[in-house]
Amino acid sequence: MQTNSQQAHLSDLLQAIEPLKKAITKHPVYSLLRHPDDLKVFMQFHVYAVWDFMSLLKSLQNGLTCTSVPWFPKGDANTRFLINEIVVGEESDVDLQGNRKSHFELYLDAMKQCSAPIEPIHQFIHELQTSGNLEKALEKSCTPPEAAEFVQYTFEVIHTGQLHLQSAIFTFGREDLIPDMFYSLVNDLHHQQPESIAIFRYYLERHIEVDGDHHSQLALDMTSRLCGDDAEKWKEAQAAVIQCLQKRIRLWDGVYRQLRENRASIQSDAKIPALA
Repeated sequence: MQTNSQQAHLSDLLQAIEPLKKAITKHPVYSLLRHPDDLKVFMQFHVYAVWDFMSLLKSLQNGLTCTSVPWFPKGDANTRFLINEIVVGEESDVDLQGNRKSHFELYLDAMKQCSAPIEPIHQFIHELQTSGNLEKALEKSCTPPEAAEFVQYTFEVIHTGQLHLQSAIFTFGREDLIPDMFYSLVNDLHHQQPESIAIFRYYLERHIEVDGDHHSQLALDMTSRLCGDDAEKWKEAQAAVIQCLQKRIRLWDGVYRQLRENRASIQSDAKIPALA
């Protein structure tokens, strides 16, 4: 149950980020997603957000629960319940065949099905596992600059060790920002080529079912508990969310840029006369 103070702080935060949320949900990138090849470009950028979402989630679990041995009670039991329930749904969901998979692994399956390149994200993960250096991994895998900025900011917040900031960007700056328009576009593409879009469509359906109202409410409760009635924590949380949403706009800008470049290249090639 939120206190009156928490409700007031939450209202202020939501009001402050509303223009940014609108900029994301009405971004012109959606108007360019007309073909499965366009979706491939989107996925090559978005997969980094799916991956670092899992990293943010596990950072919260590490901070809010005891994940070491020997075990000792840690923190508030209600908050432990909230984060653990979200982890179960995100880290061990089911695919179309009922096999247990994380949402990241499910996303990679969707990329494979539609022939979107997965080598860069695999190279990124391999390099990060080998060197432990995020900047080096992003550089060596040629991560798109806008996706790299998005990941870098997420880890900047993780490295603060401030759980209220991590919870805030988790709650207000993540996947619930994909608009209904995007789901409609994916459904249209699925009708065109169901054999290449089926897993991605299923991923979105699971996102709605598992990450929708229930997880959103759990995350909101978690953030409210971590910020409490502390006005300074709410102020810090609001600033972190604003930066996170700005990075999301930049991420969508990157997809839009790449799609425009691809279209310009196709048009340019079409103007080159064939050799006799």
